Amino acid sequence: MSSERVYRTAHSVEVAAPAGVAYGLISNAVQWPLFLPPNVHVERLDFDGQNERLRMWATANGEVRSWISRRVQDPQARRIDFRQQHPQAPVATMNGTWTVEERPGGTSVLTLLHDFTVTGDRAEDAAWVERAIDTNSVAELDHVKRLAERWPRLDELVLSFEDAVRVKGPSELVYDFLYRVSDWPELVPHVARLELTEDTPGVQVMAMDTRTADGSTHTTESVRVCFPQAGRIVYKQTTTPALMDAHTGEWSVLPDESGVTVISQHSVVLCEEAIESVLGEGADLAQARRYVREALGRNSTATLNLAKRHAESAIRVL
Repeated sequence: MSSERVYRTAHSVEVAAPAGVAYGLISNAVQWPLFLPPNVHVERLDFDGQNERLRMWATANGEVRSWISRRVQDPQARRIDFRQQHPQAPVATMNGTWTVEERPGGTSVLTLLHDFTVTGDRAEDAAWVERAIDTNSVAELDHVKRLAERWPRLDELVLSFEDAVRVKGPSELVYDFLYRVSDWPELVPHVARLELTEDTPGVQVMAMDTRTADGSTHTTESVRVCFPQAGRIVYKQTTTPALMDAHTGEWSVLPDESGVTVISQHSVVLCEEAIESVLGEGADLAQARRYVREALGRNSTATLNLAKRHAESAIRVL
């Protein structure tokens, strides 16, 4: 048997919303990148209604980490148990539990428990993992609370849409243009500056200055996870413009018999408190939805058309 010490942590938050609402937010892990700050992307690999296997990417102490997690959902007890498979060093094992306890008056208490070991039982590694768990758990619980307490109007705060362009050219060239994001300042007019690191192949961390329609610029930071064989690039903005609480998206390159469809998809949680400061006194949620839709759609469509031109020009040259 292993002699490694088991470390345990517990975090909880009171939620002014029914237990079923809080449980619904934690049960759908595919939505976590949009709803919970540390999570970058989640792929559901298997799910039979109770047992679930997920591939997850998340930030931890400023690093992007990835693992496969097995979860067992119990909606009657409002409990989810999870266990990481093949965790990244220094983590040797990582297990935990989400619980939602119903309280009188339609409120609830959300609790997140972890137990973990580290390879070699080094104190500095245990401290690193514990710091990551503390930071991420507090952020996750706070955002579940924030979203659950806004549940009656959450549909108004969440905005999802996509834009698509047809390309008569190779899908590989379209994907190449979208992947080589470090070249965008020279190729994409609305990109003023871009800094990129890719320490792990296919996981890109970037900071970008984007020019807006009025000539000003804003800075965003993002993590992108690239799937070249599937023609997909998913991303999460880790630093967003003031009008957005969260922003995730995906570039998809879909070849067929007559060409390629390239799609840009966005999902946003609007920051209700920032609407008037950004759009002016008296501006409302409907105006914010239109503004964000137009601004993001304009930039992504411009990028799609540039990818189209890149692929179709190469064909003409050949």
